[in-house]
Formats: sequence, C-alpha cells, structure tokens
Amino acid sequence: MLRVLFSIMLTCSLVTSTAIAADKKGAPKPTYADVSYGPYKMNKLDFWEAKGKGPRPLLVYIHGGGWIGGDKSRLPGKIQTYLDKGISYAAVNYRLTGEAPLPAPVHDAARAIQFLRSKAKEWNINKQKIALTGGSAGACTSMWLLLHDDLADPKAKDPVLRESTRVIAAAVGGGQTSIDPKVIEPWLGPNVLKHAMIHKAVGGKSMQDVMDNYKKHEALYKEFSPYNHLTADDPPLLMTYGNNMKLPSENAGHGIHHPVYGVKMKEKADKAGTECHLLIPGVSKSEQYKNANEFLLDKLLNNDS
Repeated sequence: MLRVLFSIMLTCSLVTSTAIAADKKGAPKPTYADVSYGPYKMNKLDFWEAKGKGPRPLLVYIHGGGWIGGDKSRLPGKIQTYLDKGISYAAVNYRLTGEAPLPAPVHDAARAIQFLRSKAKEWNINKQKIALTGGSAGACTSMWLLLHDDLADPKAKDPVLRESTRVIAAAVGGGQTSIDPKVIEPWLGPNVLKHAMIHKAVGGKSMQDVMDNYKKHEALYKEFSPYNHLTADDPPLLMTYGNNMKLPSENAGHGIHHPVYGVKMKEKADKAGTECHLLIPGVSKSEQYKNANEFLLDKLLNNDS
C-alpha cells in the first residue's frame, strides 16, 4: 500500500501548475495565482477566497515530494469542500533541496504563513484561524510549523517577518516526525536511509557522505525534526498513515512514510498531554474524528482561538 502511495507521489510531483485549471476533480480557479511571497523564484502561492460574513478561516496546503520535487498544483481535491464551508484555501511552493537545502524549504513555508497573515485585511483572512495540511515532506513541514516556537520578529524591517508563524491545527498524511538518521534508523531499519530525502535535506551528496560528517549536519537534523519540538502547549495534530506496520521497513518508500513515525509522535504527545489523533486503518483510530476533513472543519469552524 505504501509502495503504491510513494509511486503515485513521485508521479504527481511532475505535474505542473497548469494542472490547476484542468484538475479532473474540479478544483476551482484560484482567486489569486502565483503570488510572490518572498524573494526567490519558488516563493509562490495560490489563494482561494471563501465567501462569508467577517474574516474567513484559512487552510494552507504544503505539497510533498521529499523536499526534492513536487508542486503546489498537487492539490488534494477537497478545496471546494472548504470553500463551501466558508474556509479560504492556499497552496504553497517553496525552494527545493536541489537548489537550497534546509532550512530553506521549511523557512520558506514559514514565510508563506507570515505573508498570508500580512494580507489578512486585503484577502479577508482571520489571522487567528489558520490551519495546515500536507503529505510526506509537506506533512513534516506542517508539523514543524505547528510545534515550533513562533518565528515572528517584532523588530524586523520587513513587515512580513513581524507576523506570527503559529497555527491552530494541522492534519497531515505519511509525514516524517524525525529526519535524524541516528533516530529513524533505530525506529525503522536501514532502508529508510536509502531515501534521498534524508541526505539531500542537509545538502549531502549521499547517505554515506552525511554519516561520515554527521556532526556537521547534526544540528540541522535535530532542528527540523518535528518530534523534537513537541511541548505541552502545542495545538492539535491529526496524522494519517498506511497500515503496513512491518519492521524493519521493506524499502526506501515504505520507510520514509512508515506508520511508526506517527506512533512515536502520538506516544510523546500523549505523555505531554497535547491533543493528537493517529489514524492507521485497522491499527489506530480517533474517538473524535474519522478523517482529516472532519478534524480540520471542526478546528477551523468551531475552535475559539
């Protein structure tokens, strides 16, 4: 199941932004397309404005692709569902690790959140009701933003950087809760390290190169592993995974999306007392939510944040 999912994700990563208009799932045309939110070519986002009384909640989609590929046109096909409920939607592109390794992909996404907040009045966004969603590397980025301390700099000359990066919830699929090879190999076995996401994240030429120089990369691996940032005051998280629980992981694709990532995060969240839901078919379920859609609608429409 996970092997098939990984294959689909790689195929989807080649889709260009022209797919938005031709989406067979009927994705509506963005209100604003390819808006620049930062200084780099890949700093572009699409925004769909929902109708409704007062500032609208916002759901932000961060695409997957291992931080190696992918595009904001890889839409999950549920945009209209949120627009119909009065929830605006945004989809974000960011620099990939072939151009700029960490922190670039994740910090770009953080800036996108700040930019969207800076457009709150013009685009009728409720700054207090922003949630995230995404798969694979997009899930990893979403969880990092959810759990990390606010990156806002009140003294920044750039007004965008004065805005908050905090959000009220995230619902993610197949996400890496850690990217630290010395953490995930014991969790999942050696095959996970065969996935290029892990060494390319820090600009390594190969996994062997990275491990030979681990001390050089250790700080980045620790910083950009969402698991390391979870604390008792963090917002709600919902994670979904396929149900191939086999250990060690069967191959790179299985390892990079393994359900154990979610199990480890759920265990830590439960100990900390934070709200965390883990959906693995036949393995783990939530008493409150059947799927990510239910979770996000509840948090964006009923949360008093």
